[in-house]
Amino acid sequence: DPGNLLNPGNLVDPAPFDADLRPLRERRPVLSLVRLPHDDGAPQERLGNAVHRCTGVGKCVAPSTSGVMCPSFLATRDEKDSTRGRSRVLQEAIEGSLVGGFADPAVGEALDLCLACKGCASDCPTGVDMATYKSEALHQKHDVEGVRRPRSHRLLGRLPQWADRAAPVSGLANRMLRSATVARIAKRVAGIDQRRSIPAFAPKTLRKSAPTGGSPDLWIWADSFSDHFYPGNGHAAIRYLDSVGLTARVIPDDACCALTWITTGQLDRARAIMERTIDTLTRYVESGVPVVGLEPSCLATLRSDAAELTDRAGPVLEKMLTLAELVERESLPLPDLSGVEVVAQPHCHHHAVLGWAADRALLERAGATVTRVQGCCGLAGNFGMEQGHYEVSVAVAETHLLPAVRAHPEAVVLADGMSCRVQLDDLAGVPTLHLAELLAQALE
Repeated sequence: DPGNLLNPGNLVDPAPFDADLRPLRERRPVLSLVRLPHDDGAPQERLGNAVHRCTGVGKCVAPSTSGVMCPSFLATRDEKDSTRGRSRVLQEAIEGSLVGGFADPAVGEALDLCLACKGCASDCPTGVDMATYKSEALHQKHDVEGVRRPRSHRLLGRLPQWADRAAPVSGLANRMLRSATVARIAKRVAGIDQRRSIPAFAPKTLRKSAPTGGSPDLWIWADSFSDHFYPGNGHAAIRYLDSVGLTARVIPDDACCALTWITTGQLDRARAIMERTIDTLTRYVESGVPVVGLEPSCLATLRSDAAELTDRAGPVLEKMLTLAELVERESLPLPDLSGVEVVAQPHCHHHAVLGWAADRALLERAGATVTRVQGCCGLAGNFGMEQGHYEVSVAVAETHLLPAVRAHPEAVVLADGMSCRVQLDDLAGVPTLHLAELLAQALE
């Protein structure tokens, strides 16, 4: 074949097998602050390896899903708002295709509508954890490359800090925020959408109002949200546990999980807070007395993000339990919920990290009829509160949650997560209960 015409490069004089392969770009080294312990390579290679977990399977762009992933895609139907689309953009940022790196507008656009729900961490076949990658990308953009943070990061991203400061004057703060003028100014300063309500601070924190003294059979961890906004969850848990013969006491120490700092990429500060909290909680966990968490997103942060941020977490934090896990492990007596219809909205982190099997088993053992909502509520912490996210937040709620609530108007709406309760209050105006409140009220 002197003219090289017959199937050129294949039969007579075949080309080297790799001649037509596109050479890989040399990845830019990224020394990530998150440890990514499940991904191989040197520290500066792990983020690149992690985002390349995505092989394009496409479960995140399925037209319908029985899990959580991917709520933003289900709302917009745009691939850039899917786990796969975001993975591709992050791959290009690390490989150098995007000149601006993590500060490139394409990265910001791809990550803007990520709710950090962690649905992909459990639902993606290859284990992509976009919530963690987003936190690292925000850290790289703002703390490494020096791009100024938005106002919402400095305020909503540090919510536990502001709640601590407001606690001594919570009544005054609530009265001021009930003023339309003050609320409008506060929302503008904080970067909150004007259509959102600002959750009221509790008159007394859980740590200040819970009973003290005695030798507890178990400890209740007062996370920042239960402590400052929903102390009733803790009081209800104490009443229920007391009714079954267990003395529960609230851990008196301040122990924030740093979730709001993590989701906004303020990872240096998040790690410092996390390590202090680990030191605090370890003393209680190692005493041999069970420790129960009330807010699923905070407990999930300790079980998952703690290992990403510090090597000091250890297996000790895995011993902390949800209320349902404690009840089922100890086979505690339950009130009769026969005839009670429950629409349950598990927090996304509850689904992805903790698992909801114990909660379902508890409710069914008590005799309740349970309808579990499969998707995300759409608020997702600071996401749905921020300016520019309201429409997508509502659209996410309309994919699963709001239709389920409307379809069961007489049902008890069960939502352990603060985000889910705020979203339901804003969009549906229906009362919600924490699992502890449901059990305590049924007993009473």
